[in-house]
Amino acid sequence: MTQQVSGSTVLKPFFLKTPVSVVNPLRQRRHTLPASEFRNLTPQDAVSVFEIEREAFVSVSGECPLTLKEVLNFLGQCPELSLGWFEEGQLVAFIIGSGWDKERLSQEAMTQHIPGNPTVHIHVLSVHRHCRQQGKGSILLWRYLQYLRCVLGLRRALLICEDFLVPFYLKAGFKEKGASAISIPNMQFQEMEYTLNGQVYSRRNSGC
Repeated sequence: MTQQVSGSTVLKPFFLKTPVSVVNPLRQRRHTLPASEFRNLTPQDAVSVFEIEREAFVSVSGECPLTLKEVLNFLGQCPELSLGWFEEGQLVAFIIGSGWDKERLSQEAMTQHIPGNPTVHIHVLSVHRHCRQQGKGSILLWRYLQYLRCVLGLRRALLICEDFLVPFYLKAGFKEKGASAISIPNMQFQEMEYTLNGQVYSRRNSGC
């Protein structure tokens, strides 16, 4: 019997603590935004998401994991399976996931959200070009996985990646499931799995 995933779990925004410093009142901004905020994404974030995704992936592979229409679709259907990292109100990194109901990912998983199942398909993790090589990818992934542990009914996360990214995900606690059935012309993928009720991994910088 498939376990139900709580549809009411939504991440409350939370912030990174920063050292207290003395600010000259003459230079202090009248309106300030939190230095760093993590929250679920909404359809209103879709354009910013797609701009970061397009710049990150098209220059490398010529393909985006998700089209703008698909981003809007997932953020409308399952915003609770997404996570964005904002700095002073600007999106700097994000993850988008959806529900899945089978043991392995198939081509249909790329465009479908199947609610009420214990598996999350992580479609994309991307970092803004000005924020790469700072460990933000590994930090965001760590936060996302810990958040998923709090969503009732979720048991595991699946994703596909190219061979050069396998060490990054192994370091994050994923295990290899073998070659993926999903393919794009001239590209092959490995499928990776993370058990959400397993051991929490320590956050480390990966250079992502």
